[in-house]
Amino acid sequence: MNCSDCQIRHRAVCSRCSDDELVSLEKIKYYRTFHAGQTIALMGESMDFVGSVVTGIATLSQTMEDGRTQMVGLLLPSDFVGRPGRDGVVYNVQATTDVTLCCFYRKPFEDLMVQTPHLVQRLLQITLDELDAAREWMLVLGRKTAREKLASLLAIIARRYATLRKLSPDQAIEFDLPLTREAMSDYLGLTLETVSRQINALKKDGVIELDGKRHVRVPDMRSLIAEAGDDADGGFVA
Repeated sequence: MNCSDCQIRHRAVCSRCSDDELVSLEKIKYYRTFHAGQTIALMGESMDFVGSVVTGIATLSQTMEDGRTQMVGLLLPSDFVGRPGRDGVVYNVQATTDVTLCCFYRKPFEDLMVQTPHLVQRLLQITLDELDAAREWMLVLGRKTAREKLASLLAIIARRYATLRKLSPDQAIEFDLPLTREAMSDYLGLTLETVSRQINALKKDGVIELDGKRHVRVPDMRSLIAEAGDDADGGFVA
């Protein structure tokens, strides 16, 4: 895949790179594909690459000493995987759909960071965005109602798809849910019955439309954002 044709080019870690810098990245770049359910990285193991999600969605989870596992995050298209400067993996990373990663060998990537300020600047911005998202998710889990939690999760996914497809706030957004209802209940700290009930309620109220169990259409993004208890300013940044 040519970088200029990449659908995540304007959001990925390389988005600020010049043509010369992209040439340097090309030399250490390769693609990997993981099937739904396949493990991308295991907590505690070494990881010899970093990269960006091109297509698909993966989950981040942590496992406690007694074997209990908690989902702690999602990796959506353009999100960064791996940690420069750290060999070990601190999360389990698993593909929930088929996932394609644009990978860079970790050590050459670390060396390139020294020579490429644009790469470092974008990586810092991505890191700060992840910090903001983590703080926002603390609010979702700690203060929001079940309906607001579910609407918040749907809004996060819808915003990312809208951004990648460069949709305006007035356009309907369609996507396939990357998580089962069981996975959503685990991620949101809700029961399976509550998740199903709230999905049906949002559908009944016209906030979302469903085609089967997984395909979602959001006719009015502002309405979904309002249901999430957020400021409905029409922004798609996610």
